[in-house]
Formats: sequence, C-alpha cells, structure tokens
Amino acid sequence: MELLFATTNPAKVKSYAEKLKQYDIKLKSIKDLNFKLDIDENGKNSIENAEIKAKAYYDATKITTLGMDVSLIIEELPEEEQIGTHIRRINGKYLTDEEAITYYTKPAKQYGGKLSAKWVYGVVIYNGKEVKKYSYSKENFYFIDKASKKRNPGYPLDSISIIPKFNKYLIELTEEEKRLNQKEQNTEVFDFIVNSLKVLNK
Repeated sequence: MELLFATTNPAKVKSYAEKLKQYDIKLKSIKDLNFKLDIDENGKNSIENAEIKAKAYYDATKITTLGMDVSLIIEELPEEEQIGTHIRRINGKYLTDEEAITYYTKPAKQYGGKLSAKWVYGVVIYNGKEVKKYSYSKENFYFIDKASKKRNPGYPLDSISIIPKFNKYLIELTEEEKRLNQKEQNTEVFDFIVNSLKVLNK
C-alpha cells in the first residue's frame, strides 16, 4: 500500500516511514517525487491546513496523500500574539532551525524565562473521493530562554522545549523516555492512518 506524505521535513518522513513499514505501508515523500507545490496554506487551523496540503498533492499525483499540520498555542501570550500554524514562517520569511530557536527564546525571556505551550495537530488523508480527519494535542511542556546545545534537524524547538515529566530538554530525552512520552499520542495517530487506509482502499 502506498501513501504520499505531503511534507518536506526529512526527520518527520523518516519517523513515520519506519513505523508504517510495519503495516506494509510504503510512505513516499515529496522529495521522492522530485517536485514541490507552492501551496497557500491559508486555513484557520491545523486541520484545515492539513486538508489543503493533502488535496493539493493528491490532485497533482493521484496518490493517496497524508497531510499534517500543527498549531502552537502559548498560554502566556494574548490571542493577537499567538503563533498558530505559522511556526516557521514569520513575517513572510521561512526561518532556519537556528533562526527559529533564536526567535522563540525571545518571548520566553520576556515572560520570566519560561512559557507554557502545547501543540495542536491536524492529520488528514485524502484519496480523491473521501477525506479522513484526526486532531490531537500535546500539552504539558515549556519553552525556556536557554537552548540545549543538541539539535534535531527539522525540529528546532526540541532544543528549547522542557518536558516536565523528566525535567529535561526534549532533545536530550533518552530513547526510552521519548518512547514513554510519545507512546499514547503516536499509537492513536498510527491507528488513525492505518484504519483510514483500510477504509479508503475497500
């Protein structure tokens, strides 16, 4: 079974491809197809943007497509200052990993060195006929004003995110700690993907 992942993030593709391979699902990336669409991701939230991406890449390739997007919600910031879905694109510019780390440590400094945050994810699968949607959130972590020296290419904010359960940077969690931290949400996401593909391919 083949599924196109509408993302250019290599770390994200790798993590999902390894897991989905267990279900005999071959995950293809945009880079595998050697082209990229210029998509206006103008949705109001992560689920709308995920659907925009899934439909655009399905229309271009006719391959069942997985679209995913995320919104960042920071508790301390007023509504007009919320980042929303434009996490890497600020004032019309796409931030590099290091620029993103610098950008997000500034408000942490302004609010006493720590910001309470959560990610709200939208996941959509589209096969040209039906749309399957799923949304979930990751809560209980903090951004702080001092970055770890470690980096995870494609996931810059892992270097300034603290997981309270372990009182450690996300980037510095052991493999076992990462597994414990992600197990519940990841299981639900993969179940959604696998079950949706079964329904869509009937």
